[in-house]
Amino acid sequence: MSLAPKPGILDIKPYVGGRAHVPGLESATKLSSNESALGPSPKGLEAYLAAARGIAIYPEGSAPDLRRAIAEVFGLDAERIVCGNGSDELLTMLAHAYLRPGDEVMFTEHGFLVYRIAALANSASAVVVPEKNLRADVDAMLARVTPKTRIVYLANPNNPTGTYLPHNEVRRLHAGLSPDTLLVIDAAYAEYVRRNDYEAGIEMVAQFPNVAMTRTFSKIYGLAGLRIGWAYCPAAVADVLNRIRGPFNVSVPAQAAGAAALKDRAHVDAGIAHNEKWRSWLAENIRKLGFDVSEGVANFVLIRFSGKDEARKADAFLSQRGLILRDVTNYGLPDCLRLTIGPEDANRAVVGALAAFRASR
Repeated sequence: MSLAPKPGILDIKPYVGGRAHVPGLESATKLSSNESALGPSPKGLEAYLAAARGIAIYPEGSAPDLRRAIAEVFGLDAERIVCGNGSDELLTMLAHAYLRPGDEVMFTEHGFLVYRIAALANSASAVVVPEKNLRADVDAMLARVTPKTRIVYLANPNNPTGTYLPHNEVRRLHAGLSPDTLLVIDAAYAEYVRRNDYEAGIEMVAQFPNVAMTRTFSKIYGLAGLRIGWAYCPAAVADVLNRIRGPFNVSVPAQAAGAAALKDRAHVDAGIAHNEKWRSWLAENIRKLGFDVSEGVANFVLIRFSGKDEARKADAFLSQRGLILRDVTNYGLPDCLRLTIGPEDANRAVVGALAAFRASR
């Protein structure tokens, strides 16, 4: 008898994040992980440093101060908020809580890689639905729903495509699911979306017992290194998550920094304005060079090249100039690179490097 993991685990390809270094270069600009262009909230950083004095003491396990701060900012019931070590922990916890061997987990073909990992880790089947023009196709998703469909993960906006579904399409998707199927709306990039037909998911969670929404502090708040996420859930789902979460899964400094960053409206507004300006500028100027850029609403753009060979050569060309983009082959997009919106100098440097790459071809 050998010690073997449960079915599905050895089928998982370990998650690999965006590169941060280029061999042979002492420094490089990381534009591969959709981190904040403006860095952390100053108020969040101040609270983090102050809280560091208390790291000898265990944190309050349910993160009450952080949950209250989230509830105050978004007008929510704090008892229905669960905090986690990044939103990816919460996405995984939902799978641990509700999946059984043989269940099906649905997500779109270019969805976040964690969805597949969560499904396989729980001996469930991953049902991957083709997208239409890099956008979730509700009709195709509904056509794949079966009595075994237990969780549907929907990244809205999606990473790495940057596209989103309007609220009426999300509600149409939900209407086609059975009451014992959980729709999980992963709204990590919600703060960046400036569209009137977009909803992050709060309204649906308030209305339906089988919808949960996850959010993160890693993007607009600039706290990616602290790993803070939160989920807004029906009361019954929150109760389940609180039964299985780690007893101290969000650290003392992280809780303090998150609560302070939430109230730093000036930093959030500055991040949104910077993103709107430079996402449009990058898309326009990269298109002028002859490359295709997807119509995204998050804090990155997806650049499509003539094929995977050109994408790999462009990646190497940019890397040698100290500009690190994200290879999205693992997302089924081998002919693309994902570019995080960075500070002004980095954005201009990428366009200049792409122009030089085009001229060298």
